[in-house]
Amino acid sequence: MGRRRDDDRVVADVDTGRADLVPDRDRPGSWTLLLDGAPQSHVDLGDPTHLEFEYVRRLAAALDVVAPAGAPLRVLHLGGGALTLPRYVQATRPGSTQRVSEVDGALVDLVRRALPWPSDPRLKVRVADARATLTSSRDGAYDVIVADVFAGARTPAHLTSVEFAAQVARVLAPDGCYLANIADGPPLRHARGQVATVRTVLPRACLVADAAVLRGRRYGNLVLVASRVEPPVPELTRRAAGDWFPGRVVAGADLDRFAGGVAVVRDADAVDSTPPPPGIFSVDR
Repeated sequence: MGRRRDDDRVVADVDTGRADLVPDRDRPGSWTLLLDGAPQSHVDLGDPTHLEFEYVRRLAAALDVVAPAGAPLRVLHLGGGALTLPRYVQATRPGSTQRVSEVDGALVDLVRRALPWPSDPRLKVRVADARATLTSSRDGAYDVIVADVFAGARTPAHLTSVEFAAQVARVLAPDGCYLANIADGPPLRHARGQVATVRTVLPRACLVADAAVLRGRRYGNLVLVASRVEPPVPELTRRAAGDWFPGRVVAGADLDRFAGGVAVVRDADAVDSTPPPPGIFSVDR
């Protein structure tokens, strides 16, 4: 399982670096997954609907409102971590068909042993590259695709291009929804480029984030919701405003201005996402 430290955290070498599973002292049965010191996932084994991370609550809010409450969905998760969102969908939309694509096989094994998820034949976890998974998927196979892929706290370049976005659009159902976790900081060049790029194939979109992040005052997470149909902006706005840490939704003309004048990213010029500032993750190593 890995080395266990005196504070009960589990430490293991995985394919993409060092993984730490740290128990949450405030919530028995809850754990945080760190990869090379960067927080990746938080799971409550007793209550999968408890979502500790702000951006995960925003992704979950979108999952809640893209279809009638409780209705099963076909969901593809690009990036697995500790399977926080797949567990959430299991609990809130029973009968959903889910596929998780995680490139780090050793991490999958660690999570399977240390933080097992409820057995469900409709939830399949596969060790594979996110883009390769898309390429091998059939047209219109999923109602929702969630992209939350980081290596060294950065989204790999090949998952930021219009060619990648075109594969997402192909694999989505006609009224399907794409949800992407984008991490960026001032001047939000990466986030603006991602909005412009994704909207070339999924033009109806909105962005959900903390106001300080949207204003370019600090590094943080922005959740992109994109589709061929209008996203549920009023519902997302209410959910964001009512969160523990209230957020804003940018849509319509405001989103046009946010991404205005930014070049679409192509495979030929794609780069990894903006790295986090030094020391942003203070972790007791």
